[in-house]
Amino acid sequence: MTAPGPDPDPDRHDAPAVPAPGADELSVRDRALLALERRSWAGPGAKERAIREELGISPVRYYQLLNALIDDERALRVDPVTVNRLRRVRDARRGRR
Repeated sequence: MTAPGPDPDPDRHDAPAVPAPGADELSVRDRALLALERRSWAGPGAKERAIREELGISPVRYYQLLNALIDDERALRVDPVTVNRLRRVRDARRGRR
């Protein structure tokens, strides 16, 4: 019997949030959320499809996790441009309500 080999798709991020090495670092999943959010999207549905395929979660869950993540100071240190943009968008939406 052979030992299981490495994960055939190591870039898949549907695993629970396991912290990256170091107590003050973001998890692999959190980094994947930010990376996906940095990308631009060709048309309607492309982002939602990528969320399902690459992260293995629903778009609703993605936005729940992302909304909590942008309040995390570690995320701000890792990707200040994306986090600040998302905070501005969220604040603008709250201001319109």
